[in-house]
Amino acid sequence: MSNISISLHSKVHQWMDSIGFNLNFSERLKNKDVTINHYFFKTFNFIEQFNHDSRSEFVCFDNYGEKIKVRSLLDLQSAFFENLSQLK
Repeated sequence: MSNISISLHSKVHQWMDSIGFNLNFSERLKNKDVTINHYFFKTFNFIEQFNHDSRSEFVCFDNYGEKIKVRSLLDLQSAFFENLSQLK
């Protein structure tokens, strides 16, 4: 299972770099040993939360502000392009 999450992590970050996401802020919760990175692109918000034992969790938001857990790169891409299609 850890190979899948590492693979997802690298795929997501490679895709984010190619699109041009910006890191909005990074926060470290010392008591939980967790780091939260908040990325954005235009109106699309994307959050990465990771433990320092190499477990990452990705969350994004749809057009209605509902939280979507990212289980694959396709989940993230479809939410992203749906969000961009709503911009006018």
